[in-house]
Amino acid sequence: MGAPLGTPEHPLRVAVIGSGPSGFYAAEHLQEQEHLEVQIDMYDRLPTPFGLVRGGVAPDHQKIKSVTRVYDKIAAHPEFRFYGNVEMGRDVTHDDLQAYYHAIIYAVGARTDRRMGIPREYLPGSHSATEFVGWYNAHPDFRHLHFDLQSETAAVVGNGNVAMDLARILASPKDVLAQTDIAEHALEELAASRIREIHVLGRRGPAQAAFTNKELKELGELPGVDVIVDPAEVALDPLSAGWVERHPNRTRDRNLEILRGFAGREPTGAPVRIHLHFLVSPVEIIGSERVESLTIVHNELYESEDGSIRPRPTDRRTTLPLGLVFRAIGYQGVPLPGIPFDAMRGVIPNERGRISDPAGGGPVEGEYVVGWIKRGPQGIIGTNKPDSQETVDMLLEDLHAGNLHKVEVPPRSVLERLLAERRRDFVSYEDWQLIDMLERERGEAQGAPRVKFARVEEMLHALQERKRQAAQEAQAEAEAIQAAQAGPPGAARAD
Repeated sequence: MGAPLGTPEHPLRVAVIGSGPSGFYAAEHLQEQEHLEVQIDMYDRLPTPFGLVRGGVAPDHQKIKSVTRVYDKIAAHPEFRFYGNVEMGRDVTHDDLQAYYHAIIYAVGARTDRRMGIPREYLPGSHSATEFVGWYNAHPDFRHLHFDLQSETAAVVGNGNVAMDLARILASPKDVLAQTDIAEHALEELAASRIREIHVLGRRGPAQAAFTNKELKELGELPGVDVIVDPAEVALDPLSAGWVERHPNRTRDRNLEILRGFAGREPTGAPVRIHLHFLVSPVEIIGSERVESLTIVHNELYESEDGSIRPRPTDRRTTLPLGLVFRAIGYQGVPLPGIPFDAMRGVIPNERGRISDPAGGGPVEGEYVVGWIKRGPQGIIGTNKPDSQETVDMLLEDLHAGNLHKVEVPPRSVLERLLAERRRDFVSYEDWQLIDMLERERGEAQGAPRVKFARVEEMLHALQERKRQAAQEAQAEAEAIQAAQAGPPGAARAD
């Protein structure tokens, strides 16, 4: 009888598909298990790890991005491997993963955005937050995009932190953005922006807004920006006032305090104005060849059967003349090849992280899910830690019950030969650290935290050049040592 799975003689092999926070926290929880020998291979379709921490967190929020130091420690574990620039379905199949691993954890996040579902939503000048955020964060998927920022008026649809980020980036002066790791191409276009009026549209009331105190407060601290709030819009209706009293919440109460502070300010005549609106929803984009205006409906609140406060439209409408619309109403997951998917919710169906078989309803043996693709796009970075721990605990239960993939897993060398055949330019974690160093060097020259590579080919070329240079330097050093040991030319050797 062979050694049990999870012992030094028979280590547990786990694949993590996706390298955002949820994937790293899953890896960490596995590594924390005493008396468990586990080998973790993390895959990402990009050469760079960290998911939305790199490609979604606003460039002026460097403190939040420092969480990657935690992930560096996880990646430093001797039995951890990173395979970047490897895409599931293109370079490795679901069948490959089932043959090479006892368990698979999908941590792929939510790659697209929710739609507004209104006429002419895709007219030029109407964009998703996914596109815009990826574009200014130098995400390779969005480098090719161009945003015409020559209109003086824009609308941001949404009342969460992403909407706050978009409004802040659109309104921030160039000298402020230049001190961040914003993409070079985005900095150039934003510096030439003519946007002067930004309308942020929330479908619910101020007491139900989803943004946090920090993101809201930052708007009022932007140089050269007036934040405009109509006092009538932050005066709570009786339904909201009662709900607030019955459901104490410090974040919400502080938000209301900040909003009332904005409402009490006298405009300074600043060159840029951000208008915060509540209880409004977009119903139609107007324009022939591009966005010319946006029609919004004014909402009222009501209490639903489950006790929640929800908005519904009235017969009152307003049209805002503008040239740009950004929708920031939430991210949406996309299906993976061979994996069950709930298209309505945009998640992989699961029970506490165990992927559910849509045919029988039971768990799919050895298959797990974490993060936004598990629960939907909710929560902050830290929310992913308990979420991933819950999933890993399910995996460990299945390990002890013998419910993982029952395969003879070959050594890593076999897997890496397969990857080299299919994807010669896959990226290791050590390679990523070189890319990271190169980006920081580029940033140091410009007084910024880093200057990101915005194209995969660009970062791979820079990586190979640096590795070639390092090899040449190592060879030169070896030759110098050899020459020193041999002594000067023609020197006689004493017997």
